Amino acid sequence: QLKLEGVRGHEKSAMEDKGFGPIFEEQPINTIYPEESPEGKVSLNCRARASPFPVYKWRMNNGDVDLTSDRYSMVGGNLVINNPDKQKDAGIYYCLASNNYGMVRSTEATLSFGYLDPFPPEERPEVRVKEGKGMVLLCDPPYHFPDDLSYRWLLNEFPVFITMDKRRFVSQTNGNLYRARLCRHTFLCFVSSLFTKSVFSKFIPLIPLPERTTKPYPADIVVQFKDVYALMGQNVTLECFALGNPVPDIRWRKVLEPMPSTAEISTSGAVLKIFNIQLEDEGTYECEAENIRGKDKHHGRIYVQAFPEWVEHINDTEVDIGSDLYWPCVATGKPIPTIRWLKNGYSYHKGELRLYDVTFENAGMYQCIAENTHGVIYANAELKILALAPTFEMNPMKKKILAAKGGRVIIECKPKAAPKPKFSWSKGTEWLVNSSRILIWEDGSLEINNITRNDGGIYTCFAENNRGKANSTGTLVITDPTRIILAPINADITVGENATMQCAASFDPALDLTFIWSFNGYVIDFNKENIHYQRNFMVRVLSFILPNNMQKKIEDIRATSVALTWSRGSDNHSPISKYNIQTKTILSDDWKDAKTDPPIIEGNMEAARAVDLIPWMEYEFRVVATNTLGIGEPSIPSNKIKTDGAAPNVAPSDVGGGGGSNRELTITWAPLSREYHYGNNFGYIVAFKPFDGEEWKKVTVTNPDTGRYVHKDETMRPSTAFQVKVKAFNNKGDGPYSLTAVINSAQDAPSEAPAEVGVKVLSSSEISVHWEHVVEKIVESYQIRYWSAHDKEAAAHRVQVTSQEYSARLENLLPDTQYFVEVRACNSAGCGPPSDMIETFTKKAPPSQPPRIISSIRSGSRYIITWDHVVALSNESTVTGYKVLYRPDGQHDGKLYSTHKHSIEVPIPRDGEYVVEVRAHSDGGDGVVSQVKISGKPVIEDTFQLCTCKFLGPYGFRRVKVGLIFTLISVFP
Repeated sequence: QLKLEGVRGHEKSAMEDKGFGPIFEEQPINTIYPEESPEGKVSLNCRARASPFPVYKWRMNNGDVDLTSDRYSMVGGNLVINNPDKQKDAGIYYCLASNNYGMVRSTEATLSFGYLDPFPPEERPEVRVKEGKGMVLLCDPPYHFPDDLSYRWLLNEFPVFITMDKRRFVSQTNGNLYRARLCRHTFLCFVSSLFTKSVFSKFIPLIPLPERTTKPYPADIVVQFKDVYALMGQNVTLECFALGNPVPDIRWRKVLEPMPSTAEISTSGAVLKIFNIQLEDEGTYECEAENIRGKDKHHGRIYVQAFPEWVEHINDTEVDIGSDLYWPCVATGKPIPTIRWLKNGYSYHKGELRLYDVTFENAGMYQCIAENTHGVIYANAELKILALAPTFEMNPMKKKILAAKGGRVIIECKPKAAPKPKFSWSKGTEWLVNSSRILIWEDGSLEINNITRNDGGIYTCFAENNRGKANSTGTLVITDPTRIILAPINADITVGENATMQCAASFDPALDLTFIWSFNGYVIDFNKENIHYQRNFMVRVLSFILPNNMQKKIEDIRATSVALTWSRGSDNHSPISKYNIQTKTILSDDWKDAKTDPPIIEGNMEAARAVDLIPWMEYEFRVVATNTLGIGEPSIPSNKIKTDGAAPNVAPSDVGGGGGSNRELTITWAPLSREYHYGNNFGYIVAFKPFDGEEWKKVTVTNPDTGRYVHKDETMRPSTAFQVKVKAFNNKGDGPYSLTAVINSAQDAPSEAPAEVGVKVLSSSEISVHWEHVVEKIVESYQIRYWSAHDKEAAAHRVQVTSQEYSARLENLLPDTQYFVEVRACNSAGCGPPSDMIETFTKKAPPSQPPRIISSIRSGSRYIITWDHVVALSNESTVTGYKVLYRPDGQHDGKLYSTHKHSIEVPIPRDGEYVVEVRAHSDGGDGVVSQVKISGKPVIEDTFQLCTCKFLGPYGFRRVKVGLIFTLISVFP
């Protein structure tokens, strides 16, 4: 059934259908659900745009998701899993979106369950090490998922965390603590997971064993990095730490190549970070540790690979039935991606896709998939197959084509047709064939070279394919060529003086001539204010150098503040006097100065706190330095961070409501914008009670973007007063209530029908409906329902007008068609009974043929426009006259004339071009328009400036080179 509907839909699209297949706007992503999450549900998102609206399905591990189960629910296309269970729900999911044009499949997303087990309860044994020796304490983290843990060590008690320097190092690979010098302490390993929680180990006592003398020993690298495989664009961290006495120094280098520009070495030297790694950063990296007793080296290799990326991908395509299609789809990556195809969500092809002699069976939704070991990318497109007889309806031949004697003309013939039609041409009754002067192009265009006066006449293009044939006709008019007879010449002038450049041309008297000048290749706008061409070369140039190149870090992120540290950039030999911290959020594209603690950041400081931030908001930060020379370039923006959440502190505003349907209480408010959400699970608590009641009824609204709640109660009396108030909440708590508002429940719908309903037919597409008002005071509007005799009453159109109106105009009706009309009185509770039904007929359609403008002749101070009489067809209204609109070109308004003649006189425009529009008028309305442009510009315009003049006509151009470029164009009416 889907295939049959698809065939019909795609055949229809060739003519009139505006529908289209699903296009993903949101697809599921890999999700980790914490096993101890209090939310109790997880959502996988899927949203597609399509016409008609798409239907969604979900699959897990290639099996259908049972959406009838209480464990699953759908919100739009989103899949919500209630009370997720690792054994049942962990797996690979994807979404299918379909309509009658086909089906597309989303990217695959993995749902995993995150956990971090507690450390074992047993006490850790004490560690004894001789003084003067280095040591390592093992963290031995508990079972966990995912693997991206954060490790810190505490000293003796909470919250004294060990800071890393040349003597102490905490590996973020395995969590172990390395110390190059001993002291008597107890230590505790603190492990955090981004997705779950934090856990502590038991304390580990460290007992130094005394030695009579502390002997030096050479550097010994104990933390060694392994070979790393990284994806382009990722950040890569290498760790290297050495024991030794004295404490060794650590140095890094890239073997045989310079270090990447984005590389950063920690203060202790133990960590090398390469940000946004690129393919050229691949290579061997070496860490060297050295003290006075010796050195140690370690090296490893970074291999940089790349996620698939499109070089050329598919787009929506329409092809003629019976034609061939090569659909290129190319991706790059490392390793090189493979290409496979889906059609309507199912496997279809591998590698390059070529379709031959396409039929309607080939129509559908296609997806090109590029994948390598690092990931998958999708490109989606719809293939429509076109099949229709030739038609010139959308692109008829020009009625009048101008060509210059001795020149060349191309007459276009571009009907819409599928498959591609065969073309032939005639001039009058003479069939045309290819010759030395005449050429019929493959696309149907007709080319005539070395034009003579005899080439003028009526030309017809014929197009034919296996579905039908059509033709279109135009007239070729031969004119005298336009030539420059006076060209601008070079001129030497003194600065400040005026110069006059002259340009004149001969041209056909039937044409209007326009001069367009250009200066250094740029067209001069003579309408521009303060236009001038003087240059002042005595421009004073100021130059100064400013501080730049700061680096920064963000730590201690809280709900309304974060701590920033930075390293000084170059001050360009002028001391930095102060710093400013700037922020940017999703609320604005502009950088804004942040409030800081301290309020003024002196130039010798390298840390400060940004305060008064918005909770649960994504921020970027940058630092700007100032010295006596001015304000320097900002630092590179930080990575985006999100502040911690907090309970809302702003109440919703504009609380009100009322109205609605019978037995309803409608409560409304202005939703809080994103900046006031302050946390996850944002929503509203709506409280209401009868005005004299004691107990508040409360309901929870979980949609953060809604500002409306409707309470239904069959026992509720109409127009009853209620007190209402609203507050916001999120996962951190509730906000304050709004001010209490008083609203009324819905009233009853009207019970009386409008009387004295009548209609007046205005044209083929419009009628006017009138009625008498009902007596009831509760009427707020009137609804007019109307439908044609071809339609069912259930498909009736509706027009709503206010209660003060006595009539309404119905538009866009079908010509010569029977319609039925009725009127109802309405209010917010609904509409009352209908009036008596009225029957009426629209008039016949207006003439479909436009007036053929015969001539446009300039006579004294007026133009005389003449056209042929329009004869209406049998199913069209009789022509009663003509309407002529005289307006400036580019504007819609002008002067409207009415006449029963076949000609009219209009004044010559004082400036610019005017358009004269002519259309036939009938009882059924106005017909199709014809138009002609007229101009009142003088033949020659003089201006001044050193230039070159170039004349461009419709058949080529001539240029006279001089100092600078001015351009002259002939414009045909």
